[in-house]
Amino acid sequence: MSTIDYSETIPNNVNLSEDKTLQRALEHWQPNYLNWWRDMGPDGSTSHDVYLRTAINVTPEGWASFGHVKMPDYRWGIFLAQAEEGRKVNFGENKGREAWQDVPGEHRANLRRMIVTQGDTEPASVEQQRHLGLTAPSQYDLRNLFQVNVEEGRHLWAMVYLLHKYFGRDGREEAEALLQRNSGDADNPRILEAFNEETPDWLAFYMFTYFTDRDGKFQLCALSESGFDPLSRTCRFMLTEEAHHMFVGESGISRVISRTCAVMKEFGIEDPAQVRAKGVIDLPTIQRYLNFHFSVTIDLFGADQSSNAATFYSAGLKGRYEETKRNDDHQLKDGRYLIQEVSNGKLVEREVPMLNSLNEVLRDDYIRDSVAGIGRWNRVIEKAGFGFRLAAPHKVFNRHIGSFADIRFTPDGQLISEAQWQANVANWLPSETDRAYVASLMGRVIEPGKFANWIAPPPVGINRQPIDFDYVRFN
Repeated sequence: MSTIDYSETIPNNVNLSEDKTLQRALEHWQPNYLNWWRDMGPDGSTSHDVYLRTAINVTPEGWASFGHVKMPDYRWGIFLAQAEEGRKVNFGENKGREAWQDVPGEHRANLRRMIVTQGDTEPASVEQQRHLGLTAPSQYDLRNLFQVNVEEGRHLWAMVYLLHKYFGRDGREEAEALLQRNSGDADNPRILEAFNEETPDWLAFYMFTYFTDRDGKFQLCALSESGFDPLSRTCRFMLTEEAHHMFVGESGISRVISRTCAVMKEFGIEDPAQVRAKGVIDLPTIQRYLNFHFSVTIDLFGADQSSNAATFYSAGLKGRYEETKRNDDHQLKDGRYLIQEVSNGKLVEREVPMLNSLNEVLRDDYIRDSVAGIGRWNRVIEKAGFGFRLAAPHKVFNRHIGSFADIRFTPDGQLISEAQWQANVANWLPSETDRAYVASLMGRVIEPGKFANWIAPPPVGINRQPIDFDYVRFN
C-alpha cells in the first residue's frame, strides 16, 4: 500500500485492521503514548494550531499535505515504504538470499536490541527539546521545532510497531519501557548518553538537529539496508521525514551566522565582547558549540572496533551507509581499514579487519557529510568579508566512548595533559559564561514575520508560504 488510511484509530499503510490482536495491542499502547506526549512533549503547546505537514502516502512525489493542526490531535501512525519485489539480503553471510519478512530466530535478540536503541532516541529528543517553544525566536522557528517534535513522535511509533508485531511479549514490554525512560532521569535515563544531554537554548537546538539528527540519518541508512525487510521499509520512510530535521539545523546555524556577520559589518567590529554587546552570538562561541555537539554525536557511533557491529553485518542485519553502491564483495572477510590509536604518546594509524571497524567506517562517512555543511556556513562568513572559519574538530577530541575515552586532545588532534586541557577547555567547549550569554538572548518572539535580534529571517517560508505567514495560531 502507498496511501495511508486516516480513517483508522491508528493511521497506517500496513493493513492493521486485518490483524486484530496487533491492532488491539497498539490501541492499548496509544493512550500511554498520548499521556507521555502531554507530560513530556512540547511545553505549553496544547492549544496552538500549528502549520504542520502530515504524511499522506509513502511515494516520493506529493507524500505530505500541510495544514493547521493542534498537536495533541496530530495523527501519528505506522507508515512503511513500498515493498521492493524480490528484494534480497545484499551483504554478509546471507548475501543473495530472500530478504526476511519475519524475524529469523537466531537473530531475534540482536534485532530487538537494534530496534529498541533506535526507538529510544526518538522520544528522548522530544524530551530534550520540550521547553524550547517558550523561547522561540520566531513563529517560523517555533513551527519548525514542533514539526521536528511530531515526526520524532511518529518515528517512535515506527519502532513500536515493529516491536509489537514481531517480538511478542518481549516486544510489548520494550515498547512500554520506551515511554518509561526519560532524558536525563537520574534513575531511568535514555540508553545513549547524547540523548541525556540538555538542549537548553536554540543555538544548541540547531546544532542538535544538524549534527545529532545527521547521526540519525546515517543510522537509519545503515538499518534501511537490513535483510529484515520490515525494518528496512520502516527506516526508508523515516529518512523521508528526517531530511527536514537536518535542514532546520543547517539553515538555523546559517541564519545565526548571517545575522552575526551583518552586525559585525554594520559596526565594523570583530572582537567577541563587542559583538556580544550588540546582542548577537559571536563566531568563536558558535565554534565552541559546534565542537561540543560534533564530539558528543560522533560518540554515538560506538567504539572504533566492535564485535557487535561485525556480527550485525555478517548476519545481514545492519549494513553500511549506501551499501549497495559500494564496489566490493559486501562480505568484507578480507577487507582492511585504517583506524587511529595512541601509541608511545602519539596518535598513529593501524590497519585492522574492516568487519570489526564498521562503526568507524560509518563514523568517517558521517564526518565527511558533516564537514560539507560546515563549508556552506563558512561561505556565509566569507561572503560577508571576514576571515574567521568554522571547522570540525578532530574525531579524537572530547571523546567519552571507545579507545579515546577521556584521553585529552586539542581540537586539531594534539595529545595533551589533563592540566593543559583544564587550562584551555573554555576556549574549546562552551563555558558556563557562554551558555549564560546565549540563554540571555532567548526571548520569545511570536508576531508573524518578526525575528529575534540574534537570527536572520529565512530566505523563503515553509511550503511556499510567506515569511510573515501565521505558522502558529495562539488560541
